[in-house]
Amino acid sequence: MKTAVWLYLFLFVAFFDLHAQYPMLTPFAVSLGAAPSFIGLVMGMYSLTHLPGNLLAGYGVDRFGSRLFISASLTGAGLLLLLQARVTDPWHLLYIRSVSGFVLAFLSPACMSLLARLARDHVHQGKLMAGNGLVHTVASVVSPAAGAWLAATIGFNASFTVLGWILLFTGITSIMFIREPAKLPMNSGGVPGELARDSDAKGREPSVSPALEAESRGKFPWIVFILPVALSCAQGILSFELPMRAHSSSEVMTTGLLFSVVSLGALATLALLFLNRYLPYPRTLAGMALLACSYYALAAGWPLPLIAVLFVIGMAKGILFPAMTSFLLQLSGASRYGRTFSFLSISLSIGSFIGPVAAGAIRDRISPFFLSFLALMIAMVLLYPRRPFHEGWQGRTAAPPA
Repeated sequence: MKTAVWLYLFLFVAFFDLHAQYPMLTPFAVSLGAAPSFIGLVMGMYSLTHLPGNLLAGYGVDRFGSRLFISASLTGAGLLLLLQARVTDPWHLLYIRSVSGFVLAFLSPACMSLLARLARDHVHQGKLMAGNGLVHTVASVVSPAAGAWLAATIGFNASFTVLGWILLFTGITSIMFIREPAKLPMNSGGVPGELARDSDAKGREPSVSPALEAESRGKFPWIVFILPVALSCAQGILSFELPMRAHSSSEVMTTGLLFSVVSLGALATLALLFLNRYLPYPRTLAGMALLACSYYALAAGWPLPLIAVLFVIGMAKGILFPAMTSFLLQLSGASRYGRTFSFLSISLSIGSFIGPVAAGAIRDRISPFFLSFLALMIAMVLLYPRRPFHEGWQGRTAAPPA
């Protein structure tokens, strides 16, 4: 449990540092002379270069563990932020953001895989994932406003320098405090060795979960990865569109506060820990439906306060992200957590690339938020009920062995 606490602490610092850049990046690119379509390309390339990193991270984490990948990713991101503070040309910003995307691609699969391996059962797994979402959300509540305040007070370049040094220090110190959990010996059927021997001694067949049976058969419903693609596409459009309205330092501060409102909404639902006991599939669909309705309200121009709609978007995300990770863990097996979260990160990267690029291309003709609504509705249609979506989930903690 001590490892989980340290991991949450370092994740808080990392998420705080990264989310503080959201309200700064678009105005900074505009100050360099970048056009809206080029800004969308900068944000999209950051996500596109995640793909090779995610592929390497999936197999690397399963083979070598998470510790080194977490430290190297944070340290490299800090160094690149220090370089970003010296950028004077939009193309240089594109190059640095592209490399940053590759470096940070290792962080999410490594952290999520480590948390999954620390869990004792399904419910504990869900709580750890909800804790990750809670840390992420708490950091993102204060970081956009803090980043906007930094930019308005000391300027973009000095702000990137401060954030870079914080991230660099976090990456260096994380190697000393994060420890890999002990690995249980596994037999060919995927059952821990002690449990298998104990079951054989009593003349009973060991109990294998449906998720492990599905893993041994090699069956996995790959269509579920349409969910993170649609979700990150909608999130990328929101991250692109809100800062585009900022043209002065006071408007940059307002944009940072709006991002904090989204995070407050997510915090409101993430705090409802009893939701983790319910089946991830209906939780996922409920979060997607609420999120799609919110984006449709923005696209259609409903007479609702913007701050209220953004708060509901955050609430939907607070339901959806823990449910999505628990959903993938339910469908996966313990021996491929790294690969599962690697493909999750790849899907998120693809959506994050499509969203800002498409928003920059169509924003003069149609509201980009309608594209967010369309992507989420397509994902909901493709995630129609299937038998594997309901198997292998235990709503209660497993009874301890006699």
